[in-house]
Amino acid sequence: MRRRSHWAWGYADEEPSAADVAAAAGLMAAVTGLKLDGVVETPAGLPEPPPPRVAPPPFTFCTTDPYERISHTYGQAYRDLVRAFRGRFDGPPDVVAYPDDEHDLIRVLEWAENTGVAVVPYGGGTSVVGGVEPRDLGPSVSLDLTRLDRVLEVDEVSRAARVQAGMLGPAIDRGLAGHGLTLRHFPQSYEFSTLGGWIATRAGGHFATLATHIDDLVESVRALTPRGVWESRRVPGSGAGISPDRMLLGSEGALGVITEAWVRVRPRPVHRASAAVRFPSFERAADAVREISQAGLYPSNCRLLDPVEARLTSGGDGTYALLMLAFESADHPVGAWMDRGLEIAGSYGGTWDEVRTGGGGGQGGGQGGGQGGAWKDAFLRMPYLRNAYPAIGLVAETFETAITWDRFPAFHAAVTGAVRDALGGAGIVTCRFTFTYPDGPAPYFTVLTPARRGDEIAQWDGIKRAAGEAILAAGGTITHHHAVGRDHRPWYDRQRPDPFAAALRAAKAAVDPAGVLNPGVLV
Repeated sequence: MRRRSHWAWGYADEEPSAADVAAAAGLMAAVTGLKLDGVVETPAGLPEPPPPRVAPPPFTFCTTDPYERISHTYGQAYRDLVRAFRGRFDGPPDVVAYPDDEHDLIRVLEWAENTGVAVVPYGGGTSVVGGVEPRDLGPSVSLDLTRLDRVLEVDEVSRAARVQAGMLGPAIDRGLAGHGLTLRHFPQSYEFSTLGGWIATRAGGHFATLATHIDDLVESVRALTPRGVWESRRVPGSGAGISPDRMLLGSEGALGVITEAWVRVRPRPVHRASAAVRFPSFERAADAVREISQAGLYPSNCRLLDPVEARLTSGGDGTYALLMLAFESADHPVGAWMDRGLEIAGSYGGTWDEVRTGGGGGQGGGQGGGQGGAWKDAFLRMPYLRNAYPAIGLVAETFETAITWDRFPAFHAAVTGAVRDALGGAGIVTCRFTFTYPDGPAPYFTVLTPARRGDEIAQWDGIKRAAGEAILAAGGTITHHHAVGRDHRPWYDRQRPDPFAAALRAAKAAVDPAGVLNPGVLV
């Protein structure tokens, strides 16, 4: 089996070469205009972790192998990347467990509860908010679920599938392809993230409108807790009190370990239309997106890039905002929907060169070729490009939120202003809409700034702090789809109502009285 890199996104044989790093340095300096210091560092090798603080359980599926412990220490936030690049693994898990089935998982939970060891569920390890890092937990076990990787059942009549939680995105799509079906959920982390991770973090996926979150695709969920099985009834909808499956969505491993779910699937699309629409300003483009979102058209892709983002990722010249608009269907041609979407865009000054049409059921938002294709390629390759940032001295942060349309202009100004102030003028801040709703957008911000070598973590923390404070002060949510983890906890604690926090703590105490399930996230 190919081994994942212990420090970078992707596999070990995909780690950036010296030529890759040099090319990334030239590219980022050219497209951002930032002055990098020209120094190129090389990554540290695999360090020797400290000895385990607890004797591993006598299970053959558990290991204390140094590579396994190191590679399960962090997720994929920039602060994780730069620490791993420098060989700094502050608190690796003491044990890594690879359960083959629920019986194995129950044995680990029993052992952990009896010995007071924290259990940190681990899917693909793509968390960007400290969700899989055993930070300040004491003895811990990283519970890697990637051996729970099968499509167990397909109900072609109801269009649903029972899928194990450790299955990676591409494997899910392959498993459904033989039935002519697809889950159609493509987060940027698709290549290495799992169904259980998507559910536990309420991940955002392919559709930019309507079915934006994995929530919309979940029919029922099964999870194991130290106090028994938590499984919701499989029905299309229910009004029977607080929904058991909705309570597991976004639970981040704190209320149980998700082992499988019934998910809603659909035929692979055969009708597609897409266009890249240019606008004279981000403000006019946002108005167009609002009207499209409120028209009931429900495009599969309605992602808006501000002029700087368009220049960085789609070959723009920095003078126009760019809207990626696409429609798809497995049932009917979508030309009429595209025509109306473009009619709305044109009324706000939007222009476009062509409408691309075609079929196929691959990943992405219906963009093929042109600026739409350039954006899609950049979107999918960004995690790999980011591997070079520590080497070339570039700090990056991305954060996302959601706000209602009436407050968006003031919100956008406040958040970008606060982050620019934190950068001290040395950096760029871009914004795009990743998802849109009739009542508001989900703005996604990207920050790039030259690194203070050796002090990147403090830089990143400063950016994160400024962004979090500005988001909450302006009325947004601390996260739309990246989850809470440990990095967002200070703002999540302030965002949620106090009575709800007390109820959540009580619920956790009921299913996890010893507090071993992913301590430090949510509660």
